[in-house]
Amino acid sequence: MASGPVWMEYIAFLKSLPAQTAQEESIRMTAIRKTYQKAIITPTHHVEQLWREYENFENSVSRQLAKGLVSEYQPKYNSARAVYREQKKYVDEIDYNMLAVPPTGSFKEEQQWMAWKRFLTFEKGNPQRIDSVSSNKRIIFTYEQCLMYLYHYQDVWYDYATWHAKSGSIDSAIKVFQRALKALPDSDTLKYAYAELEESRGAIQPARKIYESLLGDGVNATALAHIQFIRFLRRNEGVEAARKYFLDARKSPDCSYHVYVAYALIAFCLDKDSKIAHNIFEAGLKRFMHEPVYILEYADFLSRLNDERNIRALFERALSSLPPEESVEVWKRYIQFEQTYGDLASMLKVEQRRKEALSRTGEDGASALESSLQDVVSRYSFMDLWPCSSKDLDHLARQEWLAKNINKKAEKSAVSNGPATLDKIPAGLASNSNVSGKVIYPDTSQTVIYDPRQKLEAGIPPSTTASGFKAASNPLSNPIGLAPNVFDEVLKATPPALISFLANLPIVEGPAPNVDIVLSICLQSDVPVGKTGKSGTAQTPMLSGPATSDLSGSSRSRPVPSGSSFKTRDRQSGKRKDRDRQEEDETATVQSQPLPRDVFRIRQIQKSRAAATTSQTGSVSYGSALSGDLSGSTT
Repeated sequence: MASGPVWMEYIAFLKSLPAQTAQEESIRMTAIRKTYQKAIITPTHHVEQLWREYENFENSVSRQLAKGLVSEYQPKYNSARAVYREQKKYVDEIDYNMLAVPPTGSFKEEQQWMAWKRFLTFEKGNPQRIDSVSSNKRIIFTYEQCLMYLYHYQDVWYDYATWHAKSGSIDSAIKVFQRALKALPDSDTLKYAYAELEESRGAIQPARKIYESLLGDGVNATALAHIQFIRFLRRNEGVEAARKYFLDARKSPDCSYHVYVAYALIAFCLDKDSKIAHNIFEAGLKRFMHEPVYILEYADFLSRLNDERNIRALFERALSSLPPEESVEVWKRYIQFEQTYGDLASMLKVEQRRKEALSRTGEDGASALESSLQDVVSRYSFMDLWPCSSKDLDHLARQEWLAKNINKKAEKSAVSNGPATLDKIPAGLASNSNVSGKVIYPDTSQTVIYDPRQKLEAGIPPSTTASGFKAASNPLSNPIGLAPNVFDEVLKATPPALISFLANLPIVEGPAPNVDIVLSICLQSDVPVGKTGKSGTAQTPMLSGPATSDLSGSSRSRPVPSGSSFKTRDRQSGKRKDRDRQEEDETATVQSQPLPRDVFRIRQIQKSRAAATTSQTGSVSYGSALSGDLSGSTT
């Protein structure tokens, strides 16, 4: 998209070439025309400017010829311009200053990975509807651009190689895989994908070399590399080659039980030889008797053979050698086997043995031996069918969890009761509780539960505050045990409105009162306020000299208004008093009504009273401003 200046410089270079003869001039003009025609169908930032220059160029050569050529390339130019605008949305999301570093999982890297994926998908859709050769060139160019920034992303290499393979260019796909393995030499996934491509096209020897590179010297090879090489040999070289390699691989000290299971299943499922598979499992059992997963795989194999006797013998042998904490899944599979093959007596016997074995591993051994409804549910369930509802299942699971953790909760509560209780804990239990000796816990034995003992009528002696108001009775009566003189100082510093509000609070049971009751008290209480607002304005004495007004923020002298002004102000003041008295009556009427218990209704009453207060304040301000204007008009 940024190649517009390159096209323009190339065209300028062609125009500057000297032409001695008419033939050379014709060749030069043809070269310029072809370059313009390629540039105007390429979605670049300068496609519109190139189109204008192309029109001027054709008109300067021949107006007759220009009409036909311009009309021919107009649709192609429109398509390129539309593709440019759509493509710009994807390109703007890409950070071209990003460094090619291994992925760290940061948010910015994920965003850039997604931006490149969207851009590649856009290019693969061939938005310009050009021929496949040109479209493939654009896709290859976009992939190469992407790898300049996402060089260490193996999925980008894999997508690039598979796109070549699907396009029919296997050789290009192989070259991409080779480049990918040079960039990411430790990527086993890319090696498997590369070997798969070679094997799919019949190149067995190159594929074998790739597998051998995965195996290395055979000493540090992973179990997965052994398994995949055995499968490769079984597919391409036959059973004997796979068996021979297995016999060599089992001697490796790093050979795990996975190799035994994989080769036994190959012999059973592909070669249809159950005897060889049984011998492989038996050979592995001598080495991996301590692996519960191997025991379960062997049991699944015997279940396919319907070998009931050997399955039971396998479980008994395994459970006798496995430690109890590692035998949970084996016991579970043993019970499922008895539910399928055994009778009720054998099923109950195995369940009881399982409880006895697992009870020795947990601290709640006695409770684990007890029968529960959860046992019946697991006994009479099948696949995703249960003898109870999902709600009952959740309830039973919750009860089982609580039963297992009830002792732990008791221990935690004993530890949290402080040093006095901690001394009573046994030494062994205290050592496992991870209690540090430096941690100081509160002495909860000194905690006093809140218990109001006074009636609403019994309060503190009335004391006079700094403002002259008598303090209302306080039902708590110095609840925190302050000295009397200190408590009196606190009351003096408390605002009268807060003292009045506290005096109206009822006696509640406990430290958390009912919110609805507190809201009711707040709405019904008549909190005293200072003498401000309209009363202060009405009681302001009239000055005999020049009066001052602060409405505009500056003081200036005004003459005393005349008598008519006093009459006008008195009439307005009387109207305001009547209106305020009417609002107070309405408020008193509302407050005298029984308070509803609905919280939503209480909030509506609060909002209506707040609106009334706001309107009252607005009327007072308007009246004072009007009085000031009247005073100024009489001058």
